[in-house]
Amino acid sequence: MSKSKDAGAASVILNYLNEKNRPYSAQDVFGNLQKQHGLGKTAVVKAMELLAQQGKIREKVYGKQKIYFADQSQFTDVSDTELKSMDGKISELNSQIQGIQQDCRQLDAELRELNSSMTTKELISEIEALKKECVESKQRLERIKNATNHVTPEEKEKVYKERSQFVKEWKKRKRLTNDIMDAVLEGYPKSKKQFLEEVGVETDEDCKVTVPNV
Repeated sequence: MSKSKDAGAASVILNYLNEKNRPYSAQDVFGNLQKQHGLGKTAVVKAMELLAQQGKIREKVYGKQKIYFADQSQFTDVSDTELKSMDGKISELNSQIQGIQQDCRQLDAELRELNSSMTTKELISEIEALKKECVESKQRLERIKNATNHVTPEEKEKVYKERSQFVKEWKKRKRLTNDIMDAVLEGYPKSKKQFLEEVGVETDEDCKVTVPNV
């Protein structure tokens, strides 16, 4: 990196630490400034070490981690009264922030509700579509009522009974077939799949069908 870029990075970091006046690691500073200023991590580490060597910022070592903060000698002393006033102001501002955040959440909820609601134009179109659907349903109902080929209750009952009988027979034959195959497979040297292929048997599963419950 050129000297001008080094100086630029150092200036940005120095102003940031003086403005925030709180301890940061090099990783913290990199994360906070990288997006806005496009600083690389190596440049941030190098600039902070240089600033510390020049005495423009202070450095503290905790184990393997280095912490940097603004030189406190540049700030004027603050009295207890001023500190209490600042604490009160901070508490007041925090309360305002909480109130604004609550208002934002409420407005977001209202916005989501409005976005999910239909517009007047959409409602009119939906009503017209429903009216058309009602007319078509009524016409279909009239055609059904006027039809002469209705199925009688006796015919319907007969169909259901026959279906139930066929399903029972299906289950019975499937069970018998499986029992026979299981008996054969006990002495068969190959797999069940190979056996089915050799005898040419197609199962319900091969045909993607399932025995009905009733």
